[in-house]
Amino acid sequence: MLNAAILASVVLTAILLWSPRLQKLPSWRAMITPLASIIGSGFLVLGPILDESYGKYAPLAMAALCIVAYFFGAAVRFNIATIGDAPTKRSAPEERLETLASAMLGFAYMISVAYYLNLFGAFGLSLTPVNDPTNAKLLTTAVFAIILYVGWTRGFRTLESMEYFSVTMKLSIIAGLLVGMAVYFFGKLETGQLIFLPPQTTGWASVTLAFGLIVTVQGFETSRYLSETYDAATRIRSMHWAQWISTAIYMTYILLLAYVFQQGELELTETAIVDMMKVVAPILPVLLVAAALAAQFSAAVADTSGSGGLIAELSGNRLSSRQAYALLVAIGLVLTWTANVFEIIAYASRAFAAYYAIQAAIAAVAAHRQSKGLRSAAFWLLALLGAAIVGFGQAVAA
Repeated sequence: MLNAAILASVVLTAILLWSPRLQKLPSWRAMITPLASIIGSGFLVLGPILDESYGKYAPLAMAALCIVAYFFGAAVRFNIATIGDAPTKRSAPEERLETLASAMLGFAYMISVAYYLNLFGAFGLSLTPVNDPTNAKLLTTAVFAIILYVGWTRGFRTLESMEYFSVTMKLSIIAGLLVGMAVYFFGKLETGQLIFLPPQTTGWASVTLAFGLIVTVQGFETSRYLSETYDAATRIRSMHWAQWISTAIYMTYILLLAYVFQQGELELTETAIVDMMKVVAPILPVLLVAAALAAQFSAAVADTSGSGGLIAELSGNRLSSRQAYALLVAIGLVLTWTANVFEIIAYASRAFAAYYAIQAAIAAVAAHRQSKGLRSAAFWLLALLGAAIVGFGQAVAA
């Protein structure tokens, strides 16, 4: 019955998301890109990490991540509003900071592609007899080779058409997962079997660990780069809604997960969520792996394409997009074979934090130029927080 209920919720959600009427709504189309980015890879790894590290305080850690992300989003939204739909000449400091931000975003994309494809490799083999770290890295390497071949010879336009399908699939499976987890949680609640674990990571270490997880709530900034399709007001509204909805999904997910597993019951790995969901319902691991493969591949394609375009633009086309793809793949392969997924997550978090720090600095300069002193000071504090994340973000101890 539980498997049937999970499947029904997946199918109903997919039908709703695939309805032509919903797809034609500009606000929905504008929101789906940042929403899918925010709850993509993070949904696969955050639950086990927070449960293992923060115990009964896992929901508080999740709330802190979402709040910090929302504040960084406020800086990006301010910059969207400042530029508007008919950009005027910015001050020289703002222009220089924007160029630096674009360069940092291109670099962050390079690391995030390694993050996505290493998760792809791990989840791709998680239910097979050949599931081990070396084989997962070999699968990741093969997918890097495919992406480089397609990008070098044909470009990504055909692959990018998968985006809405993969988003629909991912959100539908998340709906089914939450249904299964809710049934499991309330079953434990009724029998008085909820578990309130002490945190394993405390003090400053818990703060630096959270710093290293910022990439799991990253993705809202994509609204900033949809100006060719949507006006400023729509992009600002889409980011608001994407962050609110993703926060609601994440908080529900963590609340349902944090109090039903014993400490040490499952090994903390990048695919620990699969083992957790085996306990909840037999169908969930298969659905999760399917969602992971579709989501990670489409996200990797999107970020590879975005990084290539940014690098080509910033280099004045001295580097072509194809050469940028080759550089991205080279960096990704080095990370794949020298670091584990948790370390790559921390690297990506620090790279995106640097981008957010620069965006906050742009907002601070713009606010000062508009004689908004208090807001400028708040954005400078946000820039300092981003710099602190860059300097102190730590990886999970696997």
